[in-house]
Amino acid sequence: MNFGRTPLAQFFASAGGRIARAVAGIALIGAGIALRDTGAGVPLMVVGVVPLAAGILDVCLLSPLLGGPLSGSAIRACRVPAAPGRRA
Repeated sequence: MNFGRTPLAQFFASAGGRIARAVAGIALIGAGIALRDTGAGVPLMVVGVVPLAAGILDVCLLSPLLGGPLSGSAIRACRVPAAPGRRA
């Protein structure tokens, strides 16, 4: 099965998934700012930029590692239609 068809990938590509990644990035950056005087501050800020940018740019960096597409729009295009009688 292509990772792009999994419920996890579909969540990551949804508006909620994009918001969750952006919020996680902001939280990491905020933690880095709070800890800026320690050795963990700058690395946290740098790492926080990755999920923030991924959410803003609509990409899923995990997807290509698991055999799916990078682009959120390509992941959404992989959506499996709901079975008859079931809601999507």
